Amino acid sequence: MAIEQMKMPQLGESVTEGTITRWLVQPGDHVNKYDPIAEVMTDKVNAEVPSSFTGTIKELLAKEDETLEVGEAICTIETDGDISGPKSDLEASSSGLAAVQEPEERRGENGKKARFSPAVLKISQQHGIDLNQVTGTGREGRITRKDLLKLVESGNIPKAGQKQHDTKLQGMQDREAAPVLAPNNAGPVSMPAAAGDIEIPVSPVRKAIAANMLRSKHEAPHAWTMVEADATNLVAYRDALKTDFKQKEGYNLTYFAFFVKAVAQALKEFPQINSMWAGDKIIQKKDINISIAVATEDALFVPVIRNADEKSIKGIAREIHELAEKVRSGKLKSEEMQGGTFTVNNTGSFGSVQSMGIINYPQAAILQVESIVKRPVIIDNMIAVRDMVNLCMSLDHRVLDGLICGRFLARVKDIVEKTSVENTAIY
Repeated sequence: MAIEQMKMPQLGESVTEGTITRWLVQPGDHVNKYDPIAEVMTDKVNAEVPSSFTGTIKELLAKEDETLEVGEAICTIETDGDISGPKSDLEASSSGLAAVQEPEERRGENGKKARFSPAVLKISQQHGIDLNQVTGTGREGRITRKDLLKLVESGNIPKAGQKQHDTKLQGMQDREAAPVLAPNNAGPVSMPAAAGDIEIPVSPVRKAIAANMLRSKHEAPHAWTMVEADATNLVAYRDALKTDFKQKEGYNLTYFAFFVKAVAQALKEFPQINSMWAGDKIIQKKDINISIAVATEDALFVPVIRNADEKSIKGIAREIHELAEKVRSGKLKSEEMQGGTFTVNNTGSFGSVQSMGIINYPQAAILQVESIVKRPVIIDNMIAVRDMVNLCMSLDHRVLDGLICGRFLARVKDIVEKTSVENTAIY
């Protein structure tokens, strides 16, 4: 018998830390190899951590709701029998990670050696953070990814050659006594709680959403445009099919599937929209992978419909249904949220008629499909009641101009307005 440590595994390609949301075992419990021992939440996915060994749990080294970096020990186990054979898959991945993510050593301004992990270096380079002006909270004062994300969220980023007394993390932690205003009068970074207030901890998923949205607004110059489309024929066509479709296929034929298909078709005709900003170049993506927003009670996930231009409306409707089910059951995998090239958001599902979306970085645009509502419209000098929908588009003005976006939206509008039994195949 031997005492072994089990470590926080890497649950995604770019995942560097995880939060223990619930322990499934307690000290003294006997577990078999691969039995789940804990539930872990990362900024990309929720997952169960399997045991690396067969044995008895000795000590839980992390508390519930505690966040640990990949490779940190989470518990110890007294193993049964000889474990000198091959490492388990989990151990192999953790040891391989340690080799890949060995902190890089650099010299600071004072000549002292400083060690930074690849994740820290990547974030500092993306946001221009001078690491010499940051005090870390990690082991032996090491700067962690969480330290830098706090600075990014506050907007108070220390730049090279610029001394800022309030960029020290300790100063950030002491702001309760006197809230510090973020740059550009963005409001208090920290607000003391008063009697009766409810403090809600920020989950890793919410932190990731906040960091991505903040980065998008800071880096991408947003512009906005909107068109109004007549969806009367689309509504009549879908309503005529929905009952038989549900009985035959087992899931709903939604209006949203028609809009996603229209966007995918228009992206194929206007490939410039399907692009991303890459600093010194613009990358026009070959594949048309549509990100769709799916909300839960406390978070927003953006799974991806891959090669949407090659799928039928029925195929898109099925993927929307399956991805939404995975999000709400906590079974969505991190790879199912990667690779999107353009986002379509169904804001109309909660009654919105006009909205301005934040671009899903690093994409170049996002389209909000608003509520379909009946409105009086002038047709041939006569008033008619039609089913109208607003299509609202936010764009990154570094990549796209109003002219190309106007043409793109006009094409989406044209496809929507021509949707009918004569022009549009479901299968």
